[in-house]
Amino acid sequence: MHEFFPHETIRPVQNEFMDKVKEALENKHHLIVHAPTGIGKTAAVLTPAIEHALKNKTTVFFLTSRHTQHMIAVETLININNKNKITAVDIVGKKHMCGHKGINTLTSSEFSEYCKAVKEKDECEYYSNFKKKGKLTFAAELLINQMNKPVHVEDLVRKCKKEKICPFEVACNIGKTANVIIADYYHVLHPGVRETLFKKTGKNLADSIIIMDEAHNIPARARKLLTFTLSTYAIEQAIKEAKSVEMEETAKHLMELQKTVEAFASKIDFQKHEALISKKELFGKIEDITNYELFAGTLHTIGDEIIETKKRSFCTSIANFLDAWTGPDNGFTRIASTGFLKSGKAFAAITYKCLDPSIPLKEIASSARSIIAMSGTLTPTDMYKDLLGFEKAVCAEYESPFPKENRLGLIVPQTSTKYTARSPAMYSLIARKCAEIANAIPGNAAIFFPSYRIMEDVYATFRTLYNRTIFTEQPGMGKEEKAGMLDSFKSYKGIGAVLLGVSAGSFGEGIDLMGDFLKGVVIVGLPLTKPDLETEELIKYFDLKYSKGWDYGYIMPAIITTMQNAGRCIRSETDRGIIVFLDERYLWPNYRKCFPKEWNLKVSLNAREEIANFFKS
Repeated sequence: MHEFFPHETIRPVQNEFMDKVKEALENKHHLIVHAPTGIGKTAAVLTPAIEHALKNKTTVFFLTSRHTQHMIAVETLININNKNKITAVDIVGKKHMCGHKGINTLTSSEFSEYCKAVKEKDECEYYSNFKKKGKLTFAAELLINQMNKPVHVEDLVRKCKKEKICPFEVACNIGKTANVIIADYYHVLHPGVRETLFKKTGKNLADSIIIMDEAHNIPARARKLLTFTLSTYAIEQAIKEAKSVEMEETAKHLMELQKTVEAFASKIDFQKHEALISKKELFGKIEDITNYELFAGTLHTIGDEIIETKKRSFCTSIANFLDAWTGPDNGFTRIASTGFLKSGKAFAAITYKCLDPSIPLKEIASSARSIIAMSGTLTPTDMYKDLLGFEKAVCAEYESPFPKENRLGLIVPQTSTKYTARSPAMYSLIARKCAEIANAIPGNAAIFFPSYRIMEDVYATFRTLYNRTIFTEQPGMGKEEKAGMLDSFKSYKGIGAVLLGVSAGSFGEGIDLMGDFLKGVVIVGLPLTKPDLETEELIKYFDLKYSKGWDYGYIMPAIITTMQNAGRCIRSETDRGIIVFLDERYLWPNYRKCFPKEWNLKVSLNAREEIANFFKS
């Protein structure tokens, strides 16, 4: 049994997990799994999935958004391939695989339009070297034949760029015979991207097993797919585009559209910065200017022309917004808002927001052979069953395999970041508690705050009380800057340092600090979503649909973020560390019930003593 398992021994919890996956696949069910770090879920899910796929001539799609998870999946497949030969390919966003320069600033849709344009004009050297007159070139065939084993996408891209052959096309060609395709959520969730990928690889949903890794991210990612924004900044740029191709009439219509958006914004209460707007209001105003459908079509045409000379088109993005605006009302909301660009210039915007993540997931849920959604923070599983729209899904929850005595979980209820409690005195108290805890930890610690503003207010006092080095996350940090800071932070593991970050920031979820690199995590307050119109609409919608609006629309997104923060600490069975939740609200039943029971959180009014005793034992 499980001849494809990549390691010598199978742990009992992995065996149980694999049997559950096998059962779901055989019955063509979807499966939602809460599987904490350490279970070895990548190997446990891929083993039965590959076995089933080979027997039933189906394909496994392993979807994840994190670079580290791509690497773990590839390494697992390399180990499986050492035992039983399989074909696999690792794919990331097409833009990130492209060899052309100057495309990093483009959105995915803008890059798609640019790629299409340069291919049609035969101006892409990489594509021309891949295929000529409808047939693969000899160089492309040779390269594809050389890459018949699982490899990291970076290796594939490096080899393809060296030969000046399109990496994405090579990956898709390998995908035609692949048993496993590792990809981003976007490749399967987005209807247009999915259609392209499946067409190029010869796959179809009915014969696909979809594994969604880190599935707590899926609801937000799914909603984002069907959310479109029209801003006055985009309209200003589109006016310039229309004039550049001598479409003066359309430029005038765009100017009128800009005035319309600004007029909606002028009616917004200046203290709120946003207001609801109906489909008819904007549609009617545009119809007063010109024919709505003709306007959208003309913008698409201008966009196509602009992309022939530039890499992006604002006319295309506005046309896409207009196409979406006339969509359904149920499960969506429409909001007019005002704000400021980084340059300080004011702008107005109208957004068509998706509230229900199950809407873009419906086709996948109804067509795929089986979907396995898994994460270390997928609790409560019944909530995800609702949000993802997997009505007939089976749910499973597993406990962490790490020794319970290696983790100390504390709730320290003496402070709060709730709005009515915020004051200089409260920030000073939070700073003292954080310093007390961090100074008691014999090694590195990370402290996560609900926002940069609160972090800055607490830091003013904290820096005078903490007696070691302090690293602080800054908004807008680049990839290299973040990596450099993390490396420096890790180098202090012997003497100890503290990393101050934001719960929903780069370090709150996307870092793995095994061993002695991190001895403790403190979560200050609750990273509750700003009580804006979108949150209000989410609460109303989920109340009507599930009678759980407050939980699904407000509380749980914050709790999931804090669980991700807490998960930065214990990453292996030998790690020892402490996790502190610093806010009185963690005692409240409606918050405390959200955490896994296995965490066994202890209420403490003397955290310093608890921590000292823990590390002495």
